Amino acid sequence: MTPDKYLRTQESEEFAGLRRALRRFVFPWTIAFFAWYALYVLLSAYARDFMGKVLFGNINVALVFGLLQFVTTFLIAWLYSRYAAKNLDPIAERIKAEVEGDSSADLKGVDA
Repeated sequence: MTPDKYLRTQESEEFAGLRRALRRFVFPWTIAFFAWYALYVLLSAYARDFMGKVLFGNINVALVFGLLQFVTTFLIAWLYSRYAAKNLDPIAERIKAEVEGDSSADLKGVDA
């Protein structure tokens, strides 16, 4: 393995497409999660009456919102796992096979 081979891989259209596909998932979901978390923090700080409202027994809105943070985290991880298996892993495996395979093999969009 030569550094030149890694640079050709990084400059290939296929690798650029893989990075775009990753960003299409990561950026929107990261922004959405941070907004959701910021809402929770802001409501906890400034809407104490609302967050302290008892829903049933000793369970209030703040506790439900806090627990939903965990649910959201696991949901996003599950969605990412599905997205990666369908959209990222096949491309990454092709790139890996080309990099580890025959040193004369070209990547799509890059001349050797």
